[in-house]
Amino acid sequence: METAYIDKHVTLVQECRQGNRKAQFEIYKLYAKAMYNVALRIVNFDDEAEDVLQEAFLDAFTRIESFRGDTTFGLWLKQIVINKSINYLRKRKVEFVCLETVDVAEPVDQDEEELEWKVEEVRAAIAELPDRYRVVLSLYLFEGYDHEEIAHILKIAESTSRTQYMRAKMKLNGLLVKRGV
Repeated sequence: METAYIDKHVTLVQECRQGNRKAQFEIYKLYAKAMYNVALRIVNFDDEAEDVLQEAFLDAFTRIESFRGDTTFGLWLKQIVINKSINYLRKRKVEFVCLETVDVAEPVDQDEEELEWKVEEVRAAIAELPDRYRVVLSLYLFEGYDHEEIAHILKIAESTSRTQYMRAKMKLNGLLVKRGV
């Protein structure tokens, strides 16, 4: 049985295909905040996230004919935002280093129920992570990609994605401990 995607904004998308500026603005208003947050989690700077957002919407409206409707418009747009964000990072010359040959300590088990984190402190600690860690962590935890998909998106080995995710968690934990969280 094949999954059917029901896009509640299909009429707006059709109007966008016809070049309707009001429909484009409505789509923008519907998705801008969520897509900005996706970009911000990856590029880590407000101004850059805004740039990525604008480029992604411009790209989406320019290429809207290629949207086949296999998924919702929101998922299609989110993929464009993620790709634009990663390309923006690449322009900053972020290198994803292969860590297959490095000995890595086992992660420390913690009772997660004992930890009560304040959202702003966690967000600030995530923002302090090096780009390569923050991107993998964000794609895995917040965007729901698995390591195979992350490896494909970032053009790194799957084991590198796993290692960087584990190191990001350890580094994040260390930052939170320093802050007394």
